[in-house]
Amino acid sequence: MPKAKQSSKRKKFDYNANRKKMKKKFIKKYNPTIDDRQIRNAWDDKKSVSRNLQDMGLAFDPNRTLPIQKPSLLGEDRETKAPSNIVTKPYVLNQLEEEANRPEKNVKTLSTDLVEYVQYMIREHKDDYKAMARDEKNYYQDTPKQIKRKINEYKRCHSQHYDAFIASIAAPQPMAQ
Repeated sequence: MPKAKQSSKRKKFDYNANRKKMKKKFIKKYNPTIDDRQIRNAWDDKKSVSRNLQDMGLAFDPNRTLPIQKPSLLGEDRETKAPSNIVTKPYVLNQLEEEANRPEKNVKTLSTDLVEYVQYMIREHKDDYKAMARDEKNYYQDTPKQIKRKINEYKRCHSQHYDAFIASIAAPQPMAQ
């Protein structure tokens, strides 16, 4: 029986392999970083993953935590027993729930160019989208529906600015004498 090629070959050092990079990759793979701040602060490196999560009141294996009732042939429903957990770090669970219940901030904004474009169109043409589409400042040749969509996006993202802008247009300008 022939030998494997690799076994008879002389071992050579690989000069192209970056050992420092390989070591970092290995460490990162086997010691992953925990993104969530509350869990990271409560984590104990001396305990296993399942034990850490159990102490925090979190589930390592959801199938064990919420077992499915198995119907028996005799008609008696038997529940499988879930392990009874004693939560020693309930503050982690409370902080996670608090964070999840906070309302999400609307962080979407529009570019200043788009805001200026929309304000110009409203100032010049009010609600006439067809006239907006024919305007010479419509560089991208947007259709009336596209312009309407951009205006609605501006109303939704910057509602306070839009209201102030409309109020400034509607207010009569004082005449200089």
